[in-house]
Amino acid sequence: MNKGRLEAFSDGVIAIIITIMVLEMKVPQGGSPRALIPLIPVFLSYVLSFIYVGIYWNNHHHMLHATTRVTGAILWANLHLLFWLSLFPFATGWMGQNHFAPVPTALYGAVLFMAAAAYYILQQLIIVSQGSGGLLQRAIGSDWKGKLSPPLYVAAIAVTSRSPMLAQAIFVFVALLWLVPDRRIERALGQNEP
Repeated sequence: MNKGRLEAFSDGVIAIIITIMVLEMKVPQGGSPRALIPLIPVFLSYVLSFIYVGIYWNNHHHMLHATTRVTGAILWANLHLLFWLSLFPFATGWMGQNHFAPVPTALYGAVLFMAAAAYYILQQLIIVSQGSGGLLQRAIGSDWKGKLSPPLYVAAIAVTSRSPMLAQAIFVFVALLWLVPDRRIERALGQNEP
């Protein structure tokens, strides 16, 4: 399969995920600014999830640019990633509508953890398909952010019963780590050009 088809399909699914998340925000009853107050947790959870989905879309885009071939295993790994990303609207809505209660916050953390694991699996399968010393492997190097994120998600899940707000702070911290543009793949692609 052409990697362009894989990227186009993934882009479409991610666009739908973002659309579903925004549709989960219900229009408030009443025309005063006070009517918006109950929606603050829903809006904040939407903003956090929008940032996460944007980070995945951006990194997925760069990763596929560094990909030279697509195998059946890569197709399935990509679907695995899209599955976990497709749960963002549900986890986001449940967490926001319940004002960051412990169980919905823990589920949100579990979805973040599984999406990170799925992304790692996809990344590793692409590296294997390119052979030792391939462009993606050279570009990501030690991948400290990729290795740090899952333990932070586990820590956030572990603290949700005592402090859902601390868990939220961890989720925001990880998002901020990834929000800083990662130029590794762009640099590697630039060095690879004749």
